[in-house]
Amino acid sequence: MAGHRDDPARRLDAQLALGHLWRERGDYRRAGILLALTLGAAERAYGPDSPEAAAVCNEWGVLGKYTGHFDRSRALYLRALAICENAYGSDHDTVATLCHNLGGLAHTRGAHHEGEPWAARSVSIRTGLHGPDHWLVAADRAAWAALLDGCGRTGDAEIQLRAALAVFQRVHGAEHYETAVTTHNLAAIQHRRGHHSAAIDGYTRALALKGRLLGDSHPDLATTLVNLATAHRQRGDHDQAARHYTRAITILTPRVTSDHPTLSAARRGLGRIPLPYERHA
Repeated sequence: MAGHRDDPARRLDAQLALGHLWRERGDYRRAGILLALTLGAAERAYGPDSPEAAAVCNEWGVLGKYTGHFDRSRALYLRALAICENAYGSDHDTVATLCHNLGGLAHTRGAHHEGEPWAARSVSIRTGLHGPDHWLVAADRAAWAALLDGCGRTGDAEIQLRAALAVFQRVHGAEHYETAVTTHNLAAIQHRRGHHSAAIDGYTRALALKGRLLGDSHPDLATTLVNLATAHRQRGDHDQAARHYTRAITILTPRVTSDHPTLSAARRGLGRIPLPYERHA
């Protein structure tokens, strides 16, 4: 009988793992269908205010960030946060993760001042739990840095990113997704300062690493492609810019909403390139 009682938990874990896998592979449509069904199952089995339901809300919220369903994603995160604060207290790893995710969602929407306090809270919670040199703290620092940069606090952002990168390289090595993302974000700081050659070098290294880790058609490459294209365009290299914008558009179009900010940025950037580039495309 005990094994029979465990069946809903095993099924929920399996569905969450499969939804996570499909999202990581860029199969957003199947992940969304599965997670919607999984949330209903978790609510029926454990109740709408259960940690199990919160776990599904968080995973579905992450998916919404990538697909452009931002309002739904924010509502799911906030629901999960309320559940987890009630279940675990305010200083818990799961609470820190949800604060991290709320900050990341705000960054994707361009709402940097809204997201920065969430990211700062995640760093504070996690540092208290694990100390300043833990890889989870480094991940929170990297996410916080992106928001600090968006708030105009570029120096603070670079300090956080370099501290995070040192931990990632020590813990994970050079060939890791967090290293790729942090390299991209450091390049973005150089880009914002007008150092286009340094930015292009950093974006190119981040893009190559993401391609090796995720595959050359994964939607997560698109942000780096758009930033790389913009740096090339601003330097006057229209052929390279057009190539990278077009690749981002091709990758994203079948996977995200038509008004997704990264897709929109790629289309706007391509539209700003003088028409003669087409002779060389």
